[in-house]
Amino acid sequence: MHDIIEQLEKKREAARQGGGARRIAAQHTKGKLSARERLELLLDEGSFEEWDMFVEHRCADFGMADNKVPGDGVVTGYGTISGRLVFVFSQDFTVFGGALSEAHAEKICKVMDQAMKVGAPVIGLNDSGGARIQEGVASLGGYAEVFQRNVMASGVIPQISLIMGPCAGGAVYSPAMTDFIFMVKDSSYMFVTGPEVVKTVTHEEVTAEELGGASTHTGKSGVADLGFENDVEALLMTRRLFNYLPLSNRDKPPVRKSGDPADRIDHSLDTLVPDNPNKPYEIRELIYKVVDDGDFFELQREHAQNIVIGFGRMDGQSVGIVANNPMVLAGCLDIKSSIKAARFVRFCDAFGIPVITFVDVPGFMPGTAQEYGGIIKHGAKLLYAYAECTVPKVTVITRKAYGGAYDVMSSKHLRGDVNFAWPNAEIAVMGAKGAVEIIFREDKGDPAKLAAREAEYKARFANPFVAGARGYIDDVIQPHETRRRICRSLAMLKDKKVENPWRRHGNIPL
Repeated sequence: MHDIIEQLEKKREAARQGGGARRIAAQHTKGKLSARERLELLLDEGSFEEWDMFVEHRCADFGMADNKVPGDGVVTGYGTISGRLVFVFSQDFTVFGGALSEAHAEKICKVMDQAMKVGAPVIGLNDSGGARIQEGVASLGGYAEVFQRNVMASGVIPQISLIMGPCAGGAVYSPAMTDFIFMVKDSSYMFVTGPEVVKTVTHEEVTAEELGGASTHTGKSGVADLGFENDVEALLMTRRLFNYLPLSNRDKPPVRKSGDPADRIDHSLDTLVPDNPNKPYEIRELIYKVVDDGDFFELQREHAQNIVIGFGRMDGQSVGIVANNPMVLAGCLDIKSSIKAARFVRFCDAFGIPVITFVDVPGFMPGTAQEYGGIIKHGAKLLYAYAECTVPKVTVITRKAYGGAYDVMSSKHLRGDVNFAWPNAEIAVMGAKGAVEIIFREDKGDPAKLAAREAEYKARFANPFVAGARGYIDDVIQPHETRRRICRSLAMLKDKKVENPWRRHGNIPL
């Protein structure tokens, strides 16, 4: 028995060493942690239970029969974050460059299958050179097996991807189907085809960082949600995000009570919106002042900055927040912001997280670039997301809500549960100036008459009371009582039940 135990320990130690001390040192030289070090930081101390430590690849071609490493380039298992169950896999770049083999894929699929059975999230730490070329189509089949599970798990359990090294070719599609993607600046990248292929096909010269680095995907493409300075920051922020999420669609979002009173009022909000309707203001100030302890976890901050999305808590309850940002493009909805917000609303709806919407939107962005780019269809994604959404929805119009954008931003007509407006809110088909120029076009040559008409239109329509008279606004509230009124609304809505008609699935305007 003693010999068997000794043999077991030797095998365990070989698996823990991965590609060996020299390759681990090379990881450290690049500012990267090893696969196991990353899991130690991500999970609660001592909670990790490893699976399939002794799995090896089955390839005999190209000298691979004599080149086997226990674990085969990925560490898998489960543990806890803040005491809550989570399944994990961490690719090990020191073993075959983290390349995915058939056995490597089977390990990932096993933890994903188990996560679905017990109802717990999956976090994947990606650091891989791609498919194991020596295995040919078997490794491609392994990717497809993982993709299938990503799709089946979507909306059932939260899925989070951390890109902590290379992620190229077919490998990018697994993270793309997960709910959140975090990247590490200067050491991770994602692209379908690398710089060399791009140069050959399109004659563009571009570096890996420019083509698919963290700044590219958090800013330009919107593929990634956040980019971090190093592995440690990425892993700690993943723990923070995890604490807002339920374990599955059968579970309720976690409640974290704080000492911040639900009925707290903030008089500084009474002067947040400038008297000049064309002057911008920082919508994040409102968010920070209404959520518990000023704690707001913003996502995709660098992308489509005319809309703000992220998680906060109201009276301890996790909430998703969507807000137009008047500081960028006057808060107009465009293609990128519509897609950004729509996906976030759909995530919240899938996992029972209430959605709070702060509205200050003068309309959809005009222009040929938007029309040729399909703003009609992309704007409809946000409309579809809010209309389909069955979780509690609380909306606060802080200033402008014009035209179709008023409808889209969680209006009463899209089954908004509680819709508030601040006293200075303007709810109308369009701004007074534009409306008057259309209605009274015969007076265009008379500026004085037009100005009088504009003042008349503003008095008649540029306020929340016309919508209030029709029941489209439930109440006109003082800005300083916004937190209290939202918290009361959420308490009232906690047992809300709404079911959409049975269907296989809707056909969202993709």
